[in-house]
Amino acid sequence: MPGKLRVRLRKSPISYTAQARGTVRALGLHRLHETVEVPDNPATRGMVRAVRFLVEVEELPEATQPAPRPRRRAAASPAEASSAPATEEERA
Repeated sequence: MPGKLRVRLRKSPISYTAQARGTVRALGLHRLHETVEVPDNPATRGMVRAVRFLVEVEELPEATQPAPRPRRRAAASPAEASSAPATEEERA
């Protein structure tokens, strides 16, 4: 069951019980038609099931890890900076 669920608030919880409103907030939904991605686990599934009349749910496949981004080169140390000329005027 690993993966994520995309949950969208499609109906306002205003006229429903405080418990339903609290569950919607606990899912991370604040505004109408707002969408959040939550982990797919039994606790989250139970929360979604409790407010299924207020939300739309879409299962997302388990995401693969993105390729690591190349690291930036560290700034030159003071020793390197003094040995190499920095500007065009210093080179001449």
